[in-house]
Amino acid sequence: MNQARGFTLIEMAIVLVIITILIGGLAMPLSAQIQARRIAETKQTMEEARMAILGFAMTHPAETAGSRYLPCPDIDGDGHENRVLITKSCELSYGLLPWVDLGVAPHDAWGNRLRYAVVPDFADGISGFSASAVLNNPLQICITNSCPTPYDPTLIPNPYVAADVVFVLVSHGPNGWGAQNMNNTPGSLQADPTGPDEADNLNANQTYISRSPTKPGDASGEFDDLVNWVSHPQLIVRICPTSSDCNPLPAP
Repeated sequence: MNQARGFTLIEMAIVLVIITILIGGLAMPLSAQIQARRIAETKQTMEEARMAILGFAMTHPAETAGSRYLPCPDIDGDGHENRVLITKSCELSYGLLPWVDLGVAPHDAWGNRLRYAVVPDFADGISGFSASAVLNNPLQICITNSCPTPYDPTLIPNPYVAADVVFVLVSHGPNGWGAQNMNNTPGSLQADPTGPDEADNLNANQTYISRSPTKPGDASGEFDDLVNWVSHPQLIVRICPTSSDCNPLPAP
């Protein structure tokens, strides 16, 4: 009578190795797909926040006739803008997105609050801005932290992505370095960035970095931040179109 023959330990080990290799091959593309979906979701969240900020300006006239104003940043983590009651100016021009006041999502796809910075004069509730407003000390978007301020159009190669920026939004991306996570106590930030370009998006100067992502160990440093912004011309076209109260037609 023939006896049933089972798998030997060596055969079982080979099968397990093959299964492990197959699962590993599937896991990497799946992980990449999940990350790509989170990046796309965050970009959509940032675009919605961008439009909400513009909507805020459309519906908030400043005390100066024919002017509008942008929201101030949230600096204490409660989701509301921090504005000085008497002067109606921003307590700080940089901080977190005031998501409660704007009615938008509170965080990116990794659970981190979006950062928000604005040119102070354009968020002033008394003077505000109109089509004729002069943009002083604008923000700028660059591809490197060594980008000079103010904007120098003569530089070759040109390190600038955008100049004359009125406000900017930043997601700290998949690594979340320096971010305020929704699960952490306000003010308790994630570990500091290791890359100089990510660090530049945290130092509250006039320059923000937007470029292709790089991994740890890259010559230019780790970078995976996502950035969205509105320039001065974009703001005026959207908020103060011709014949509006903040861009009236000349008197005949």
